[in-house]
Amino acid sequence: MSRMSRMDRHKQVVEPQVNQENNSQPKPKKQPSFFKKRDKKRKQGRGGCLKIVGVFVLAIILLSAVGYGIGFFKAKQDKNNFSIEVNEFNGQKAHDGSTNILLLGSDSRGEDQGRSDSIMIAHYSKRDKQPKIVSIMRDTFVGIPTQDGLEYNKINAAYSYGGPELVRKTIQQNFDIPIQYYAIVNFDSFPKIIDTISPRGLKINAEKDLEVEGLNIAKGPNRLSGLETLQYARFRKDEEGDFGRVRRQQQVMTALTKQALNPLNSWRIPETLGAIDGYIESNVPFSFYTKTGLSYTFSFHKPLSILTIPVEGSWQDAYYDHAGSVLEIDEAANKQAIQQFFSK
Repeated sequence: MSRMSRMDRHKQVVEPQVNQENNSQPKPKKQPSFFKKRDKKRKQGRGGCLKIVGVFVLAIILLSAVGYGIGFFKAKQDKNNFSIEVNEFNGQKAHDGSTNILLLGSDSRGEDQGRSDSIMIAHYSKRDKQPKIVSIMRDTFVGIPTQDGLEYNKINAAYSYGGPELVRKTIQQNFDIPIQYYAIVNFDSFPKIIDTISPRGLKINAEKDLEVEGLNIAKGPNRLSGLETLQYARFRKDEEGDFGRVRRQQQVMTALTKQALNPLNSWRIPETLGAIDGYIESNVPFSFYTKTGLSYTFSFHKPLSILTIPVEGSWQDAYYDHAGSVLEIDEAANKQAIQQFFSK
């Protein structure tokens, strides 16, 4: 009995200790119903905001699609919109991730290929948000690739011989610039693109009084219509000749870029893109316009920068029976100038 008593007494001592340890663990507290209701309201509020944002984004997409369609079909229904057939263009991407687009202004009216009246390379890098344009003067004497080797002629002859693909090859051959896309506009359509971008007229500070085919443009600030802008950009009947014309073309491109990418005119961008896509012949995908436009507009971007080829001190006047008056250039110096311009 004494042993049992001691064991019983031991159990009585140990058992309460075990119970105390179990009882020492804190029990989870129940959250008051007030907080549960508040969390539920927060979740509902977030869901409502997301729905509103989604509806807003969808509305923007739909309105943009409608605006693009209006501009595109209006251009395509224009009876004077001559289509330019391009059979081949083997574009090449730049190694640094930038994009180069060949811009050609053609005087063709759909009857033949014609020569390119203006030749430019549009360059854009997402890294520095810097749009750049290289203007190549059409009388620049370069080697044009043929099946038998190089044939030297004015660079604008390359378009007549083989369209944008031969111009691309010629630029690659002479300046080592890879070109991914092309865009061709004929000069009957150009004024209509201007009028779409700037219905009230394009702001141009004319450098002097000009009279072009019956149109008078006064020196100083002007709001030029599409037709007046075209005549201003093509004028070359003065002592400067093609040099003055290229400078005025660059002035027009700068004004167009500023007007088209002005945030205050962002509501017009879809219709403008539709009109451009309808009036030009191009292989630039629509996604490039949207991505690049947003990247440039909503960033700490830089204004348009322009370089003219041949650069100063790298050319001389020359004459050849098969080509006429040309600008004979230092190819190495101009190649280096373009590469430095794109990389800086």
